[in-house]
Amino acid sequence: MDHRGALDEVVGGLERRVALADDQHPLVDEVVGIDRDRRVPLGRLDPGDRRDVGPRVWQGYGQAESGMISLLTPDDLARHPHVALASVGRPLPEVEVSVRDPDGRPVGPGETGEIWVRSPHAMAGYWDDPELTGEIVRDGWLHTRDLGRTHPTTGLLLLTGRSRDVILVNAEVCYAGAIEQVLARHPDVDQAYVVGVPDARTGEAVHAFVVPADDVGPDPGTLRRLVRAELTPAHVPRTVTALHHVPVAASGKPDKQALAALAALVPRAHRTGRAT
Repeated sequence: MDHRGALDEVVGGLERRVALADDQHPLVDEVVGIDRDRRVPLGRLDPGDRRDVGPRVWQGYGQAESGMISLLTPDDLARHPHVALASVGRPLPEVEVSVRDPDGRPVGPGETGEIWVRSPHAMAGYWDDPELTGEIVRDGWLHTRDLGRTHPTTGLLLLTGRSRDVILVNAEVCYAGAIEQVLARHPDVDQAYVVGVPDARTGEAVHAFVVPADDVGPDPGTLRRLVRAELTPAHVPRTVTALHHVPVAASGKPDKQALAALAALVPRAHRTGRAT
């Protein structure tokens, strides 16, 4: 195989699809890279070509077990910019997506639940592990263990967390991801993480950890009131602890087991000092 020739072909294809910000950009008077040897003034492009000029963002969502599930397209970004930027797009035509509650019942648009998937791309099961396969694949549906919801007006799919990040407070299901999103919207919070810890009164209790956006740090009482205003009382963190850094697991992700162990040591309902 002529690898140099193949590489030239790929590079040439990329050059032909160079995207410009828009035809009003002060530094852009002509199209760069319509092909290797030709530069065409933007005004001479016919309308069909002009549609391909500009930023083109495509984002896919999927898993090794499921294959590709959904795709966020430039059209969705243009039509619904505020919703689309927080979404993972729409399911592919051959993919069925169902958002279910903890009992496996479908929930309505806008309601959070676990994302179940059924598609020809999904795996049949894990190699030589029937027990785990039985947990993940049931009646042809693959349980992604991702939490999400469909937007009620656009139909776009939004991810909100992992199903394992569920905290049961007085038998009420509280999703850690929903609490984290509320906390992270506060301007004084750079990062927010929530864990559940066993509690003698409520079964489990919510504990929050935040990395402040500056040296001042957020007021724990303010953050708790913010959660109470947007979610139910069960979601309100028992403690809010400020950290300089969040412990990281070997996977490179925040170590929530370490945070849960730390939460068990927090003695007061509010903690204003910073742990390391």
